[in-house]
Amino acid sequence: MFFSSNRFSFIFVLMKKLWIPFVLILLIAGDLFLGSVNLSFPDIMNALTGHDSTDYVYKIIWNFRIPKMITALLAGMSLAVCGAQMQTLFRNPLADPYVLGISSGAGLGVAFFVMGSSWLGASNAPAWLTNLGTAAFAWMGALAVMLIIVAASKRLKSNMTLLILGIMIGSAGSALIGLIQYFSEATALKTYVLWTMGSFGNVTGNRLAIMAILCITGLGISFLNIKDLNVLLMGEEYAKSLGINVSRVRNRIFLATTLLAGSVTAFCGPIGFIGIAVPHIARMLFNNANHRVLIPASAILGAGMMILADIISQMPGSQSILPVNTVAALMGIPVIIYVIFKNRAVKL
Repeated sequence: MFFSSNRFSFIFVLMKKLWIPFVLILLIAGDLFLGSVNLSFPDIMNALTGHDSTDYVYKIIWNFRIPKMITALLAGMSLAVCGAQMQTLFRNPLADPYVLGISSGAGLGVAFFVMGSSWLGASNAPAWLTNLGTAAFAWMGALAVMLIIVAASKRLKSNMTLLILGIMIGSAGSALIGLIQYFSEATALKTYVLWTMGSFGNVTGNRLAIMAILCITGLGISFLNIKDLNVLLMGEEYAKSLGINVSRVRNRIFLATTLLAGSVTAFCGPIGFIGIAVPHIARMLFNNANHRVLIPASAILGAGMMILADIISQMPGSQSILPVNTVAALMGIPVIIYVIFKNRAVKL
């Protein structure tokens, strides 16, 4: 076999770079101890350990910062693992979780719910119903795009043709969103624009539980794809010569991608560039293309990068919050530019 079948490859490789999990732990701690509201170290420790603490500190830690940190972890892992699978499947260094139009599908679903509801006079719905509806319609939009792609994959055998189809679906979705925006009310338009900026702060309680179940399921499927992803590195013809059903593998990757990217987009908004950048960082740091190393490495690095983006977006102590999508883009774009220059010419 092209790669070693050692199931513990990543553990052996990670032992040579123990600073990576150490940095992740520091970032997790930083996300809990730093924020737009200044809290003292003793107050935070009392809230974490269950000792005497003021009510507002306890609520900030347990009702806001911890759920936000868990959401950032799940989002970073999900988007990075999606990107690693997409880049292998399409053999394209710029493929990402949204290359199949999943982000545009989710955005279109949200646009129909948020801006379309204003046409029906339902713009004054309770906040909990708005939040739940936003996530549900985003997921339905992402799922609809996946079903179209899966149906098309039965006729289109070329991954590059599917890639182009995904780009066209994304463009069509963006065009429809623009049309809906043109006819929407100002309040609904503002709500939609705020959703597109991305946020981890609204994912709490049942929403976080649902997101966690979907993301963990998607990550589980992704880890089951590792062996097939390693074979796909050698090309589809090589995979077929080994008796692998490439169409079935492709659909399983689509399913994992939709569960992961669709869930993150539904609950957190469209967060770009992490899915493209992180797998390349993992390859550079670990100098390894084996997916037994690349997938878990991307998950860890994606979690760390997303938590760092969350810390920066909070602008600790300033009582201001930047859009997560903006911070993630500023972090990911330099990596993408480096990849473009390194490859000299990237074919889409």
